[in-house]
Amino acid sequence: MNTTRPLRLAMVGGGPGAFIGAVHRTAALMDGHYVLVAGALSSDPAKCAEGAAGWGIDPSRAYGSWQMMLQEEASLPADERAEVVSIVTPNHLHHEVAIAALDAGFHVACDKPLTTSSERAAEVAAAVERAAAKGVRFLLTHNYTGSPRVREARELVAKGEAGPIGTVRKVYVEYLQGWLATDLEASGQKQAAWRTNPELNGPGGSLGDIGTHAHNLAEFITGMPITAVQGTRRAFVKGRPVDDDAMALITFENGADGTLCCSQVCVGRENGLAIRVFGTKGGLEWHQEHPNDLTIYSADGGAVTKRTGNGYLSPLAQSSGRVPPGHPEGYLEAFANLYTDLATSIRSGEPLPAHLPSIEAGLRGVRFIEDVIASSEG
Repeated sequence: MNTTRPLRLAMVGGGPGAFIGAVHRTAALMDGHYVLVAGALSSDPAKCAEGAAGWGIDPSRAYGSWQMMLQEEASLPADERAEVVSIVTPNHLHHEVAIAALDAGFHVACDKPLTTSSERAAEVAAAVERAAAKGVRFLLTHNYTGSPRVREARELVAKGEAGPIGTVRKVYVEYLQGWLATDLEASGQKQAAWRTNPELNGPGGSLGDIGTHAHNLAEFITGMPITAVQGTRRAFVKGRPVDDDAMALITFENGADGTLCCSQVCVGRENGLAIRVFGTKGGLEWHQEHPNDLTIYSADGGAVTKRTGNGYLSPLAQSSGRVPPGHPEGYLEAFANLYTDLATSIRSGEPLPAHLPSIEAGLRGVRFIEDVIASSEG
């Protein structure tokens, strides 16, 4: 295929009033690897048309349903139809849309979590396997894995005893927010309404929304799956049908252990995703709200902070940055790195690189939610 032209992107969800759709659109277009050509942005035709107009989509390719979009786009000539489908709907739709898009031959970038149950996740995984045999890619957009500092942390841990961390022993990961500390969903606020609805978000509230990010971050940086959890969860806001707070003791494949906490009722906290990893030789610490800083701990050197854009970083971390040292970059750029890596894979014909979230990571994320729920109810 032409390796210089932008890939044609279609989007499902993300219409007016949606948060994550605009994030995906901005990130995908950031590096010039995509052009947005089609969308089923909302089940409301008026909102779909409004969103398409705002994003420069031809009105004829603003579809009233995702089923119509896949059908119509697949019928277009090969040099016109969309090539990649970005799924930015509430969680309950990920499963059906992803399978249909993959089976129709579209590459897929799907927002996390993969879906709302392990049974559905297994069906998506089967579709991904069928698609992979035909050269069709699937990306799960756990965006924080695109951060240069997170990628650097992963590289340092992967060195094992030859690196500054050694063999991992302890992991502490947390994701603390405060925006759902009150019954915000009762006001009709869109983001709160669907995230606290188990039919749309799945059985885990804070677990499904932000706990999966904490789970993925811990597994991504350590390079190991979490093999056991002992969890508890609760809803502090009266009448809320899903959890707004959860905690778990976690154990990793090599026997390392730690804690995972996620909460959306920590008043005053904004987006407090943070992780600390300690091994036999040292440790590291990263905070999403200060994304350019990675602190490295050692027995003889104390704490040293290393920053984005410097020559002492690993090749992966250096290639994931866009600006010189001292210039802030974070959330959107991390998303953009995932979309850029996907475009590179599609154009080259090579499999997705190992540092991108895999379908296996998606499966484990869904099972983690279920395991915490089962543990808390047992």
